[in-house]
This record gives sequence, structure tokens and C-alpha cells, in this order.
Amino acid sequence: MLMTTTALIEGRHITKYHGVVTGEAIIGANAVRDIFASFRDFFGGRSNAYEEVLRKAKDTALQEMAQEAERMGANAVVGIDLDYETVGASGSMLMVTCSGTAVYID
Repeated sequence: MLMTTTALIEGRHITKYHGVVTGEAIIGANAVRDIFASFRDFFGGRSNAYEEVLRKAKDTALQEMAQEAERMGANAVVGIDLDYETVGASGSMLMVTCSGTAVYID
């Protein structure tokens, strides 16, 4: 499955538009990650624990979207948009959503 944020794929022709497809992933960030992240905030640097959770959520959302496109008969998704949010009572859940247009390319 070819997936891109662009509306067109250079050198390829879109022969059919199947419609909008989406993917969502909500992943909890646990207390241990929160503690290590607070140290990173204080001392500076990157939080590998949170980055790993974000990558996993992104990959899950994209995979879900690709599966939906495949079920529609598409072989590509164009115009992909990714959005990241925190949800939950204390913002302890990380949510990634993505959307795009399922297409068939030759």
C-alpha cells in the first residue's frame, strides 16, 4: 500500500477514487513514563519513552487506515493528514488520528 501526504503521486495515474479513510489510535502513557518525562522536562533533552509511544500510535493509526483502504479496493492513500492530541481526565492518553483519500493507481 503506497501512502503519501501529497495529493498526487509523481509518475502514477489515479484511476479511481474510493473515498475518505481514517485511522485512530489511543494509547495510555503510564506513570513511570510520566516520572521520567518530568525529569527530562527539568533537565532538558528528549523523552524517548514518549517518542516511542507516539511512534507506536502513529504506526497503528496508519496501519488501520491502510487496512480500511484495502477493504475498499484501493492500492494507495493520498493526502494523508496526521493529528496528535492528548485526551483523558488528566491528559494521560495520547491520541493519533489520520485521514486520507483511498485511491487506485496504475
